[in-house]
Amino acid sequence: MAIILGDNQYGKAESRIVRIVRDSPRHEIRDLNVTTALRGPFEPAYLVGDQSNVLPTDTQKNTAYAFTKSKGVESIEQYGLDLARHFVHEIDPVEGARIEIEEFAWERAVVDGTEHDHTWLRKGQEVRTAAVTVDSSGEYVIGGLKDLVLLKSTGSEFAGFLKDEYTTLPETHDRVMATALDAKWRFSSLDVDWNAVYPTIKALMVTEFATLQSLALQQTLWHMGTAVMEEFPFIAEVRLKAPNKHHFDYDIGRFGVENHGEVFFASDRAYGLIEATLIRDDAPPAGEAWRASAGLA
Repeated sequence: MAIILGDNQYGKAESRIVRIVRDSPRHEIRDLNVTTALRGPFEPAYLVGDQSNVLPTDTQKNTAYAFTKSKGVESIEQYGLDLARHFVHEIDPVEGARIEIEEFAWERAVVDGTEHDHTWLRKGQEVRTAAVTVDSSGEYVIGGLKDLVLLKSTGSEFAGFLKDEYTTLPETHDRVMATALDAKWRFSSLDVDWNAVYPTIKALMVTEFATLQSLALQQTLWHMGTAVMEEFPFIAEVRLKAPNKHHFDYDIGRFGVENHGEVFFASDRAYGLIEATLIRDDAPPAGEAWRASAGLA
């Protein structure tokens, strides 16, 4: 029996970078969490400690910081492409690079009815994400969002499910449905207005969540992904993950107070976890697009 080294990569995880553009009195802010991972002939580093092919993770971190100024951050997708292309095309012996980016959103403070030029409030909604992979097989971009917390107080059912001797869940035709959505979508083109596409995808998913009379969270995810892929032909694949944030009627009848679907216990665990992948039947190969590093995007 022989032991061999399988898939491997190395990089710098979660470099926290804040880029302030100060070219005019009205400043702009981009707040990023950047992870880099390099792939190539790095077996000697693992097997015998030979570092001659290893670009230090500290160098990767420094490059990520420098590129926010030299290349800019018009969109996290383009920034990730710039960074990945640099490692693959300019650093020997790197053969592939994976860049994962989280972006934290800020909104301008309003002072005396006017947006302030250099003060922001942290927005508490979802985190925008991008994952870029560049290697010999091509260039791949996955956009995404996570922790988009959604709740609707009606318009959701769950009934007709399989039952056995351990089933205690009652059927319902009117329930609260809530989730913290994690969505990722793979582009089949790089000729994309990244910053225009993102809010449209988010709006489509929110609309489907709100308006569909949902018979199950699984059905809601299917409609979300379908709406996005019908709107954008250059999206080849959508992957969705949604914890079912259960809300159970709380028994206040014991206190002499009626509860007609108005007071709930919000359970944080255990929770149902619903996942779905939608893919076009003619989608181009994904290559290593979904092979994660830190798994943050």
